[in-house]
Amino acid sequence: MENNNRNYPEDVHIINKGEREYILIGTAHISRQSADLVREVIEKEKPDVVCVELDEKRFRALSEKNRWENLDLKQIIKEKQLSTLIINLVLASYQKKLGEKLGVAPGTELLEATSVAKELNIPIELCDREVRITLRRAWHSMSFWQKLKFMFGGVGSLFEKQELTEEKLAELRSKDVLSEMMEGLGKTLPVLKKVLIDERDTYIAEKMKNAAGKKIVSVVGAGHAKGIVNHINNENKAALEEIEKIPPSSPLVKIIGWGIPAIILGSIFYIGYAKGFAQAGDNALFWILANGIPSAIGAAIAFGHPLTILTAFVAAPITSLSPLIGAGYVAAFVQAYFRPPVVKEFKTVTADFNKPLMWWKNKLLRVFLVFILSSLGSVVGTYLGFFKIVSNVFQ
Repeated sequence: MENNNRNYPEDVHIINKGEREYILIGTAHISRQSADLVREVIEKEKPDVVCVELDEKRFRALSEKNRWENLDLKQIIKEKQLSTLIINLVLASYQKKLGEKLGVAPGTELLEATSVAKELNIPIELCDREVRITLRRAWHSMSFWQKLKFMFGGVGSLFEKQELTEEKLAELRSKDVLSEMMEGLGKTLPVLKKVLIDERDTYIAEKMKNAAGKKIVSVVGAGHAKGIVNHINNENKAALEEIEKIPPSSPLVKIIGWGIPAIILGSIFYIGYAKGFAQAGDNALFWILANGIPSAIGAAIAFGHPLTILTAFVAAPITSLSPLIGAGYVAAFVQAYFRPPVVKEFKTVTADFNKPLMWWKNKLLRVFLVFILSSLGSVVGTYLGFFKIVSNVFQ
């Protein structure tokens, strides 16, 4: 049962469950007032444990100022995690842009919670799901077209020039703006809200239930507070194992992923058998050009290194016949190898992300641009080549 009889603001939720007391502080991630409230509550309550809406990686990202400089870009590309990194950067840049307007760094109140806890020798629990799992679940949960909608819609919104009035600034200071952004995305892409908000409400609530001690203070984004309170009041135990898994690709995706190459190769062999090797050679050449040219054009639009453009042209027809790796990853790796970003560009990437022209000037963002545009070109070429070659079978 929720009970707030200590004259705290409405952002503080107090839930009594038997001998245990949960004090949940809903904060705005770019609010100085939220950070001050966090310190006030922890110092006054002196809980047995302080839970924060962070995982180990996000905690290090907030507390280590040189996190981008330590990024192993080539390894990330090898592990095919570039798309996940881009989503992370979209969210980080959104918060940074608003944080600059409000004069408060994103995550200040979460770091304040860990700082006060250390001062008072109170144990700290990082209660959020690992960010890599969350982002990969979000990415895997979207269809190809939903991914495109997110990338272009989300990135496009970052470039919009918004005039913030004093009233709007006051409103933003009182909200968890990241959760507000996710709520907005949830209207067009409900699957994102489910993964980024709803699942994490469940996860954080269960971690709070499992924390040691009788009095627990938890610091979370305001957008999570209502869901967490509901889960704490729910007597049923949630199975965290299910929401800690990265869902496998659907059978349909695998069928399409391997089916298209099988149909293409089968069609070319059939054309060779029925119409001669010259016709088969013409169709094979069309496949190479239909894939290679759009992918190379994408890399060229990104101002990729000449060898990156050549690699995109060569890789696209080959990688399009295998779902294991895309032309974008191959082109991005070559771009990162021949035009590696410098330390300064890692430091400024979240700010540069919001400026369209900097995608061509910042070498890290240019790697992302090469990845996106060469991948898009390869996808376009794959479908053009597929329909042309299959139609030739029936002519």
